[in-house]
Amino acid sequence: MTIRPLEKGTLWRSIVRTTEQALRSGALRSFPTVHAFIEEQGVSFFVRVLATLREKAAARTKQDVDPFLPPERDLTVADITDTHIAVLNKFNVVDHHLLLVTRHFEDQDSLLTLLDFEALWLCMAEYDGMGFYNGGREAGASQQHKHLQMVPLPLAPAGPPVPITPLLPGPCRFDSIGTIPAYSFLHAYARLRPDIVDTPREAAIETFELYAAMLKSVGMGTPGAFSTRQSLPYCLLITREWMLLVPRSREHFENISLNALAFAGSYFVWDEQQLERLRTSGPLKALQTVSLPRTE
Repeated sequence: MTIRPLEKGTLWRSIVRTTEQALRSGALRSFPTVHAFIEEQGVSFFVRVLATLREKAAARTKQDVDPFLPPERDLTVADITDTHIAVLNKFNVVDHHLLLVTRHFEDQDSLLTLLDFEALWLCMAEYDGMGFYNGGREAGASQQHKHLQMVPLPLAPAGPPVPITPLLPGPCRFDSIGTIPAYSFLHAYARLRPDIVDTPREAAIETFELYAAMLKSVGMGTPGAFSTRQSLPYCLLITREWMLLVPRSREHFENISLNALAFAGSYFVWDEQQLERLRTSGPLKALQTVSLPRTE
């Protein structure tokens, strides 16, 4: 099979075109949602609520086989590199939700590699989006075949592109590892140099090294010749400006599944009852419940 690496400036057009075709063919299932905001500590946390019970039942359907070996042709967007391919998320609630899938099976519980970061940054250079990784079932992963994900920014129809922006620390040294003061659970946060997206392959090297340092800072094993499996489930978020890594203790807050996007301030719930539960407890309490205690 001939692999043509991603041609610069073509990815967004390919995503839009593939989305339109996949919706027509029925290969793509896009679930309608309504939304709400929950205000806490100066942040408008964004919550998507599945619109109908019929769609809820369909969305709960599980696939028993690896959907990426091979990926559905109608959902396949582009070759990214020799090791990764871009595929639309078949069951999505966010428009143009992209999966960056390894061509050969790798486990979702394995640590990320430089090749993973290279594929992600080639896509991040194409349009402004948030990359994220759910490291294991307890972190919200629904498939065991390794896949990073990317959604366009902004995450919400109002407010800053990333809802938690008001909580982020002010100016600090680039690539230094710190924390978000309002997050009272174990995590690592780092800002990236302003022009990092201009050189995707250099960005991959820098952020892979930073990823390893962030893992170490939260007491997790780091990538190495004898260390390819993660020591804890975790979520990773990457924008063009910062990275956030959060070890996880469980997937659910009560019966609400939280993946990496929740730590960016974007939640998904099945119904109004779950929305009320999240509103009553508070989004920050939900994040704290599924994470590990912060140690000083």
